[in-house]
Amino acid sequence: MIEIHRLTEAHIESVKKVRLLEEQIQFSSTAEDFLSDETESTHLHVIQWNKITVGFFKLDLNYTSNYDFCPNNTIGLRKFAIDKDQQGKGLGKQSIKALFTYLKEHYPTYQFLYLTVNTRNSGAATCYEKSGFEYTNEMYLGGDFGPQHVMRKQITA
Repeated sequence: MIEIHRLTEAHIESVKKVRLLEEQIQFSSTAEDFLSDETESTHLHVIQWNKITVGFFKLDLNYTSNYDFCPNNTIGLRKFAIDKDQQGKGLGKQSIKALFTYLKEHYPTYQFLYLTVNTRNSGAATCYEKSGFEYTNEMYLGGDFGPQHVMRKQITA
């Protein structure tokens, strides 16, 4: 069973064990970089499968302020990563499903979850699309590794 948790001190060692394929690091983050980026408006989270940490992501509460393509009442998904040894098992899709249940409970004031996905990261784009995200037909061109599609999914009905 997939569970989402806000990062605590107890998760840090298990997060450090999460590894990505070399070509995926440019699109997401190493565990060390992920752990160094928590702020008041950037909340770090872990993904656990059967009590084992298999991934991580950030929720950016200031996404609307930082990106023109985001309307108000939007939260941003950043640095979503699943361990390379756990990929291909459907854990990405299961994690996104669990994330929306988690968002409704812990971030109820937000209406949409937005993200950007690099145009060269077709595996992630497919996972997001199969998980109910839609393309907004906008592109984000400010990333370090090339153009990115803007995608979103409604949190509340």
